[in-house]
Amino acid sequence: MLGRNVGRLENCAGLKNTGMLEDEGQYLQDVYPLAGDCGGDGRFGFNPRMHLTETSDLLTPENVARLWASWAPYWDESKTTFVEKTPANLLMTRFLQAAFSNSYFVIVRRHPVSVGLATQKWKINVTSLYNMFDHWLRCHELFDQDKRYLNHVYELSYEDYVENPDKYHQEIAAFTGTRVPEPPKEDKFRTVAQWRSYTGLLVSERAMEEVSGVHNKKYFDRWSNLLTHSTFKSYYRYIARKYEPRFSKYGYSLTKGLGIDGEMLGGGKVSNAVGVFCCLAADTGAFVRRVETRVGGHIKQLIKAVLPEFFLTRISQRRRRDALNKERARALSH
Repeated sequence: MLGRNVGRLENCAGLKNTGMLEDEGQYLQDVYPLAGDCGGDGRFGFNPRMHLTETSDLLTPENVARLWASWAPYWDESKTTFVEKTPANLLMTRFLQAAFSNSYFVIVRRHPVSVGLATQKWKINVTSLYNMFDHWLRCHELFDQDKRYLNHVYELSYEDYVENPDKYHQEIAAFTGTRVPEPPKEDKFRTVAQWRSYTGLLVSERAMEEVSGVHNKKYFDRWSNLLTHSTFKSYYRYIARKYEPRFSKYGYSLTKGLGIDGEMLGGGKVSNAVGVFCCLAADTGAFVRRVETRVGGHIKQLIKAVLPEFFLTRISQRRRRDALNKERARALSH
């Protein structure tokens, strides 16, 4: 959402109508590896191939031209500033700055609980929560090293952004040398492809999208419940104790402000030993689920290969109707 709103600033153009998930530029190019090919969301930061700098062998004039050619057809080239948002850009800032010397980076940071629990919904890359926390820290620690080499970087938190989006739109506009446009009297809409959505997300072309903290609250409530009522609360309390000091460096807490009593987390040799064992069990369970999901995906591909096109079309139409009915029901409930 922030990426699309930056693309709505005066004389800015974001990637549009790409047909790819969230209009992310990574899917349009073949110069650098996709996050999905390096472990996927919640895992790609551990793969050395994803951390690119100005010393990368991929940084050649030919590859820079290929990158531009991949993205340019989806930008309004009458504008002066071009916006590309891909999560893994966090690990490629130095590479992108070397490729495009007049680069400006807007880095948005989000609470690790929300990031971890949200990413676990992507079942093909499901990862244990403690590994999600490790991944968050790994990516941000790499960026902390890289940002010393950047000429233009602006950082904000998701939590601050949803509290006061107008303030940050103004600051980002000033940072990039433009301004926030007046709200349009008339507007058009387009669809952005999203994972597990047949209808996609309908967004405005010019008006800023409204933001809300309701999504974070959902994950905070779930985290609180895991710490207090889960059968595996020993595991969740262990990782809360383990990662609290490291997240505090970034201004985040796994207990404070979330309605969780820090004393409840306890500790001690026995508790820590149980926590370590639970981490191993969580990794094993996540691995089994990834294998099951990917095997299931291969079976689906085999079925598609042998079923007549007529049946595949009917199945697709039925799924689309079901998705539309769910969207209508959700709209009516609000």
